[in-house]
Amino acid sequence: MDFLMAIGQYEFLQKALFTSVVVGLICGVIGSFIILRGMSLMGDAISHAVLPGVALSYAFGINFFVGAVLTGVLTAVGIGYVSQNSRIKNDTAIGILFTSAFAIGIIMVTMLKSSTDLYHILFGNVLAVRPSDMWVTVGIGVLVIVTVYAFFKELLLTSFDPTIAAAYGLRNNLIHYLLMTLLTMVTVASLQTVGIVLVVAMLITPAATAYLLTDRLSIMIFLAGGFGMLSSVIGLYFSFTHNLASGATIVVVATVLFFLAFLFSRKHGVVWKSIRARQKRIELLK
Repeated sequence: MDFLMAIGQYEFLQKALFTSVVVGLICGVIGSFIILRGMSLMGDAISHAVLPGVALSYAFGINFFVGAVLTGVLTAVGIGYVSQNSRIKNDTAIGILFTSAFAIGIIMVTMLKSSTDLYHILFGNVLAVRPSDMWVTVGIGVLVIVTVYAFFKELLLTSFDPTIAAAYGLRNNLIHYLLMTLLTMVTVASLQTVGIVLVVAMLITPAATAYLLTDRLSIMIFLAGGFGMLSSVIGLYFSFTHNLASGATIVVVATVLFFLAFLFSRKHGVVWKSIRARQKRIELLK
């Protein structure tokens, strides 16, 4: 009740709640495709690779979204270029480029000595979100949802069977880089909420939870977005009422939801698997 009263009273909490819900939604949507394509490591790579762009943005006094998106996209393109034009495999290229970009970002942060603001980017602080950040997040959210809706069939086909997609005339590389661009934008939108360190958890955990509950991509996307939003709301509640780190609390809630699905999912849950196995053993003994 106190939390609801605070939402009605404090504008900063209203902005925080709205922003975190939007972030939870778009992380779930894009995370669904990332899981299906086995690209969880790419999400981690881009989340760390945006740090130099964030530092540069602060250095030039512009919104950190600009620099973060630029360096994130460049890193994604660089990973693809290295893996496609050398003997280096994709996971190795990811490891090389994202760690080097993150290292450069740390050096730049140290040189800039802007510890307060950049600390929030590393670990998230949605309670301190500014109106400009909120509306940029909303804009990114709308763009991501509209793009996924417009290219859903292409994303679906290239995610499940790239060979057939190529046979139908789809350019897998273009779809891949479109998804990487969307992933970068979602990652940047999540910085203020959960930070660079934890953003990969919001990209993966709600989508993984939904993956345990359904075999249909369309339903998985809706469930993943729902779990992302639910995690954001519950996490923000505990963050505000118990004075906890907002990003970490949101991620912990998402993880709890995952383990509930892991244990009790009707089709894939450990508990139900044990029950079905026990029933089969009883039937065999009859």
